[in-house]
Amino acid sequence: MLDPELLRAFVAVTDHGSFTRGAAALNRTQSAISMQIRRLEGAIGAAVLDRDRRGLRLTPAGEVLLGYARRILSVSAEAMGRLRDLQVEGTVRLGVMEDYGTRLVPPLLAGFAAAHPRIQVEMVTGLTMPMLPRLGERFDLVLAMHAAGDGGGTFLRREQAVWAAGRDVGAAAEGPLPLALYPQGCLFRAWAMAALDAAGRPWRLAFVSHSLAAVTAIAAQGL
Repeated sequence: MLDPELLRAFVAVTDHGSFTRGAAALNRTQSAISMQIRRLEGAIGAAVLDRDRRGLRLTPAGEVLLGYARRILSVSAEAMGRLRDLQVEGTVRLGVMEDYGTRLVPPLLAGFAAAHPRIQVEMVTGLTMPMLPRLGERFDLVLAMHAAGDGGGTFLRREQAVWAAGRDVGAAAEGPLPLALYPQGCLFRAWAMAALDAAGRPWRLAFVSHSLAAVTAIAAQGL
């Protein structure tokens, strides 16, 4: 078996081009690193480094071993990181728009829960505008929507607002247009009212709810 500590010494010496610099990178003495290289060569039955006046160079066996050494150390670090992740505990508190909270976030949470089984996720869905001032107190992360050019944080994606209605919209052809909207504080509500006012189209609030499913169902029924 190849000892990862011996491989680590071999890679450090190779990358730094000398036993002295390789030892310093690992916080070891030069003699300790030299001994590890000798042990490695004894384990594989071949020299891995040639030393001459121009410095160090890899032997044919060393060239073959170097690629494997890097892969072994990389997999070892990956395994240790994965195991450390499993030990992380705590609670993450999310504030999310309802459409994202019911459609896009759950698959992400499933993968997160598998990677971090000891972390509990608390998610609140709804209007995110009142959540933003409580970021850092009530919420660790808020997935919110802003008008283009507004807001801070990390930009995730851009979306286009559209109108939605049921198949039978004949009843709304005349008279004030009935609207199903979120309560005040919703950007879609503000945009809809502003657009209709700008177009001179009479409208009325027919239905208001915090529930996206309820608003969608009412609109789909042509109400």
